[in-house]
Formats: sequence, structure tokens, C-alpha cells
Amino acid sequence: MALTVSDKEDIPRILIVEDDERLATLTQDYLRRNGLDVAIETDGTRAIRRIISEQPDLVVLDVMLPGSDGLTVCREVRPHYSQPILMLTARTEDMDQVLGLEMGADDYVAKPAQPRVLLARIRALLRRSEATPSHEAPQRLEFGELVIDNGGRSVMLGDRLVDFTSAEYDLLWLLASNAGRILSREDIFERLRGIEYDGQDRSIDVRISRIRPKIGDDPENPKRIKTVRSKGYLFVKDGG
Repeated sequence: MALTVSDKEDIPRILIVEDDERLATLTQDYLRRNGLDVAIETDGTRAIRRIISEQPDLVVLDVMLPGSDGLTVCREVRPHYSQPILMLTARTEDMDQVLGLEMGADDYVAKPAQPRVLLARIRALLRRSEATPSHEAPQRLEFGELVIDNGGRSVMLGDRLVDFTSAEYDLLWLLASNAGRILSREDIFERLRGIEYDGQDRSIDVRISRIRPKIGDDPENPKRIKTVRSKGYLFVKDGG
């Protein structure tokens, strides 16, 4: 049965940025069989233009690319693109994973990526970015000049709108909506990614380091988001 226009609009649009054309095509075929609309780009510089102009629902981005590498692509598009970016990194290159998160990636998968694992991560990121806030929970949190609006997924600091990636916003909202309560890394992983914390993943720590200056918190002596040694993170209501 042919898809209607409305059906096609409901299919998530994925852009794979990968210079290994055979691998990219195999991944595209697998994701298409699982209900996703998938396009391929093999050059990093062209990918920057396409991501900004086409605004796909999610980008799967390899680190090693001709033109501009994946880290550069991520950094260049972030001011213009708020949807999830899933980076593909070499299994042993922990620094690529950390740098990718610092550049604004939402998650990463080590290569060679198992198709089922990649699909599961993509679906999890899409669910997070498309989640509709519950009307029973507060949708607006105010902490002095910091205002977090979960209905519009926006953050204001004074009269300035602050840009956040999808993953950064989700983490900030989780911490802020549990203000005054310490959340362990295990709690955060389970609630944001639906997986157990392996004791080694540094993505939460990297995102906290990116969030702090964006909300006016001093990274060297944080008052708003505090690290509680051996326990986790605490969002302080009064910021003092």
C-alpha cells in the first residue's frame, strides 16, 4: 500500500554522514526496513550545509570524514541545529567520544556498530526529542533569573534565550525538576537513556560541564549544579 503524504511526514528523517559508501548503504537499507527515512552524505563539508538546510530529525555522524571531520561538522552545525546527533567513533578512541560530546553530540556508538544497537540508540534519541511533556507535572521552573520552560523546551537566563542541545536540555530538566535531591549517575542513565551505567561512560560529566556556564554557573566553583562526591549531582534551588 502506498504511503500518503501525511504518512511520509510522520516518518523520522535520518541523515547518515559516512564516507564508507558500502557501509552507509547497508546501514541505510537496515534502517529503512525498520521504518526510517534515510539519506546519505559522504563529505563533511557538504554535510554541514545539508544539516543546516534540511534539518533532519537525527544525524548519524562518523568522526573520520573527507572535507570536514565529524567533530568539526558537529561544532559548526550546533548553533543552527537542535535535533539529536549520534556520533560513530573508533572503539578505542575515548578522546573522540569526549570531544564529540563537548562539541554538542547527544550520544555515541563505537564502530563497528551492531545494526540493532544503532537502531536502538536512534529510537531512544528520537523518543527523547519528540517526547510530549506530561500536563500533570510542572512545565515551567524558575530559579531567579533562570527560567526553564518544558512546554517549549526553552531556557531563559535573564532576558537571554540560551541554546541547548536536546541531550543537554533533557539533563538540565531532569536535574532542575529534582532540585534539592541528589541524582546518581545510575539514576540519570536509567531515566535519560534507559540503560544501566557501566561505571566508565563520561557523557553525563561532559554535559554537566557544558551546561554550567550556559546557566551562569561558575565551572570552577559551581553554586547551581553541584557535584556530590561518590553520590552524583545536586541542583540547588536557590543557587547559593
